[in-house]
Amino acid sequence: MMILALIGAKALYLLFIWMGSAIAASWLSDRKGYGEKAGLATGLCLTFVGLIVWLVIPPKADSRWKQEGPIPKRG
Repeated sequence: MMILALIGAKALYLLFIWMGSAIAASWLSDRKGYGEKAGLATGLCLTFVGLIVWLVIPPKADSRWKQEGPIPKRG
């Protein structure tokens, strides 16, 4: 029974990593002007690689990334 509990904990941690990368990729793609859906799709399909992809993709000219900078200011 102990082996099953360890596998379950690892699966839960991997699920958190998977969902966290999807959230971060969605946020990055929205800030770069491509919309949330594109980032969510790459984050879910490519796990943490999707986050790296959105760090490399250049932002659009009228995006919040270009106007406010990479890190948003607190309001």
